Amino acid sequence: MIRIFALTDAGASLGVRLKALLLAQNPDAAVSFELKPQPFAGTVQTAFSHGERLILICATGIAVRTLAPVLLDKYRDPAVLVLDEQGEFVIPLLSGHEGGANEWARQVSGLLDAHLAITTAKPYLMPVYTVGMGCERGCSQEHLLEFLNQCLSQQGLTIADIVSINSIDIKADEQGLIALAQSLGKSFQTYSAQALATVNDQLINPSQYVYDTVGVYGVAESAALLAAQQATNNEAELIQAKLKSPKATCAIAKAYPPGAGSIGEQD
Repeated sequence: MIRIFALTDAGASLGVRLKALLLAQNPDAAVSFELKPQPFAGTVQTAFSHGERLILICATGIAVRTLAPVLLDKYRDPAVLVLDEQGEFVIPLLSGHEGGANEWARQVSGLLDAHLAITTAKPYLMPVYTVGMGCERGCSQEHLLEFLNQCLSQQGLTIADIVSINSIDIKADEQGLIALAQSLGKSFQTYSAQALATVNDQLINPSQYVYDTVGVYGVAESAALLAAQQATNNEAELIQAKLKSPKATCAIAKAYPPGAGSIGEQD
């Protein structure tokens, strides 16, 4: 659940707009907006204590004083963003790393074309997202595009967030995948089963059937992981385990460029 709160009429305009943008990005999301709820502090604190993600359109000082009595720690507190009423700046106030506020703030700033103000160390270098896909022979570009958008929306991502689409080398001539990548302006990369096997221990959904068929325990997850790893020369992780459509599979991985290690948590 995402709860948006504003204290001014100008902030209300932004809140209504932001709610519409979030729902357009993910129609299944639960998003609410309230202007000047009474009592403000009690309403916000209750939502926070229930683990709901918050977007507060108000001064940072007001947000800090309101939430201070109910803070626990960065492992249990939900993500909180603070926006100015003009929507020029997005600040991840709480749970930047552990609660995902930094990444969420990046997405919200993109929706609003706003400036992102992050004070934690790691996200100064933004993650690289890569997609792994497998499909039936002859699967259409249209089906693949619809399925890809569904997978991305589950993680609050869009086509613009990813750098590549990846698969196994026996799909190097798969016209649907080739056309998909070309139409989106993304690189299309394929890897041998031997190369994909190097990330076997990171798979969430390994499949003996897939291994018996193509020689690797998972095409989508393996390809996404290996592509992210090679793109950054750093460790990668799956953020979306393999999803299946009637004709295809899709997974999403991310990795940070070298030098993105933390130099001090500020959550």
